[in-house]
Amino acid sequence: MLFVVMLEQIVNGLVLGAMYALLASGLSLIWGTMRVLNFAQGEMVMLGGYAAVLGVGLGLPLPVAILAAIVVLFFVGAAMSKALVLPLLNRDDWAFATIAVTLGMSIVLQNGALRVFGERFQQLDYLIDGVAAVGMFRLSWQRVLILCVSVSALAAMGLFLKYSRWGAAIRAVAQDRSAAAVCGVDVNATFLLTFGLSAALCALGAGLLGPITGVYPWMGAPLMIKAFAVVVLGGLGSFQGAILAGFLLGILESVGVMLTSSEWRDVISFVVLIAVLYVRPWGLFGVRER
Repeated sequence: MLFVVMLEQIVNGLVLGAMYALLASGLSLIWGTMRVLNFAQGEMVMLGGYAAVLGVGLGLPLPVAILAAIVVLFFVGAAMSKALVLPLLNRDDWAFATIAVTLGMSIVLQNGALRVFGERFQQLDYLIDGVAAVGMFRLSWQRVLILCVSVSALAAMGLFLKYSRWGAAIRAVAQDRSAAAVCGVDVNATFLLTFGLSAALCALGAGLLGPITGVYPWMGAPLMIKAFAVVVLGGLGSFQGAILAGFLLGILESVGVMLTSSEWRDVISFVVLIAVLYVRPWGLFGVRER
């Protein structure tokens, strides 16, 4: 019985980690390419959730509504980068300015959603009903779907970054922005693409998680905090590190909650983060700067 409970918690941790990995990988892409911390990342999740809700309200099947939300959020992310972030990158105080702007956008989007949609939770239907049962092991099919789709999306993103022309451009800009520009890479277009992809990953996460948690104005805030922790844990700018650290943190949280209580979930996360940074300040999978 204890083995079954432990196995369930590990699988639940993988599902939770998949959500962390989706958000954190987008944050890591933005940091690696632009050296910008996007404090409005959680609100991209919230907007993706409401976009899916509106799509369903217009009569779209839920899978189509989620796909539409992903496309919409890609352009929202790119537009946000174009209007609010790119104009700041040539300033001397660009690091502080981008933090202030994205944090301000987070507050504006949260309060705007509260004004438009109210505090009431908007519920999305489950994409798959029922429970998967193997012996005494139980897991909802929705959680199985979250894990499978998230892993597939992250794998597809990894292949895109490794083998596509635009992926090569993102990697080139991340390594040396000036050299990439000299070689003919459109740096600004790469920035827009990076922000757009990050927002699209958030929309996917919202569409998968919305049926479980509901959609509400603050749904992205706790996820964003954990996503920042995951990015630091995995190593700033490391896409693969963010993914692996996301799954690791999800498992540690779920098992830790089983051994203690849910009140300790956040404590466990940040104790792990502090312990790792004490030993490896550059993160588990980051590269030590010399």
